[in-house]
Amino acid sequence: MNKNGLSGTSKSLIFILCAGLFAGVFIKLFVFDILHVSGHSMEPAIQDKSTLAVNKLAFGLAKPWSDHLLIQWHKPKPDDVIIYLYNNKIVVKRCVAVSGQLLEISSLPLYTLKVGDKNIPLTEEQFLKLQGCTSVPEGYFLAIGDNYEQSVDSRDYGFVSERNVLGKVLCR
Repeated sequence: MNKNGLSGTSKSLIFILCAGLFAGVFIKLFVFDILHVSGHSMEPAIQDKSTLAVNKLAFGLAKPWSDHLLIQWHKPKPDDVIIYLYNNKIVVKRCVAVSGQLLEISSLPLYTLKVGDKNIPLTEEQFLKLQGCTSVPEGYFLAIGDNYEQSVDSRDYGFVSERNVLGKVLCR
């Protein structure tokens, strides 16, 4: 024992515990996360109460406790299942269109949004919000839940900034 009452073994154990705690917090904040889904907006691909593994480094380095990236090295691509912050909640949606991608919005015979070969139904309110948009603005993407009827998504709150993306879903 030394003069402050801790042996060398005790100091080593404390150091290992602190280093492990620091590494765990670092990994959770910046590298990898496990999330639990609450809601039906991504069904059938992702079920309510599912557990997701998320790669937080897929698109860049996130700024902790924020909805922005410090550094971005990739952008979401169509069909990526991504997470981002919206109204201080983590949201899981599918990226259906990226910057510059053309959008076709129609009211005949039903309200629809056509992106590539996908026809996505719209409510009248969603149609009015998106009406006049011919493409996705630079620096943004269109994120929509797979369960069109139960999803609150870009059709309701608009395009999502690429800077707000927190990660890519690895497995479900």
